[in-house]
Amino acid sequence: MFHPGIYGGRVEHLKGKTAVVTGAASGLGFSFAKRFAEAGMNVVLSDIEAPPLEQARASVAEIASGHGTETVAHVSDVADEQAVADLASESIARFGQVNVLCNNAGVAGSGLTEGPGTINAKEWKWVLDVNLWGVIHGHQAFLPHLLEHGDGHIVNTASMAGHLPGHNAYSASKWAVVAITEGLFNQLKTTGSTVGVSCLCPGWVDTKIADSSRNRPEWAAPDALNEPSPESEARYDFIRDLLASGKNPDDVAELVHDAITNDKFWIFTDMSMVATLSGRFESVLENKNPEWGNPLLGGGD
Repeated sequence: MFHPGIYGGRVEHLKGKTAVVTGAASGLGFSFAKRFAEAGMNVVLSDIEAPPLEQARASVAEIASGHGTETVAHVSDVADEQAVADLASESIARFGQVNVLCNNAGVAGSGLTEGPGTINAKEWKWVLDVNLWGVIHGHQAFLPHLLEHGDGHIVNTASMAGHLPGHNAYSASKWAVVAITEGLFNQLKTTGSTVGVSCLCPGWVDTKIADSSRNRPEWAAPDALNEPSPESEARYDFIRDLLASGKNPDDVAELVHDAITNDKFWIFTDMSMVATLSGRFESVLENKNPEWGNPLLGGGD
């Protein structure tokens, strides 16, 4: 079936269409929402933090008003299957059709360093519930609708951590997001679908993800005996500094817009980070033990 404005997954024109963005109250999600409004789209902003979400919606609404489009704020927890289903049904009911879905909500975890043989199960469950199941719930709720009308694109926010070793919940979740996003891309291409897919793998970007413990549920709070050590706190401060010096989220939003309109799968924000992957791929091809350390942090992980 021919779909106007679409060819092989390429959404050529966004004007007048609708985007849904999770994790939209700040950081990357907020920048995505602004960029979509600038493109003349209706935008549904979703986040778990209600007051910041409404502030973000008001800012995006100022942009949208110049294009005659609308913005809607929808408080939802992507870890909750029913909440994401409600987000989809209400977005479709409001605008008739959703065209772009950004599964962007994510958390970094508490920042505690886990040593060999140490697993904080509550931490892993929280991070995987948001970062991985949030994406799965997004596919479950929105993909049938996108496939039905054919004029759409999904952007899943992974991370460069999804390509690098890390014995922690964040790395595990992002490796999984990379895998299922590439798998979905292959499935859609194999079946001839006109729905496009992109995998965003940011490096250091100036966001508040290092402080995502502000949204940690009570059941996932660390035990009294599992408080951060001075070494863990110093390591996390180092990561915060790297994030603060990172790419502007608005610049990443431009890359996302370009990927949607030009049917690009990979979205990288720092090709120098991508280059660090060559050693890992070589060790796999040569069946050699991996080298010790995380090339992004300059030490063991």
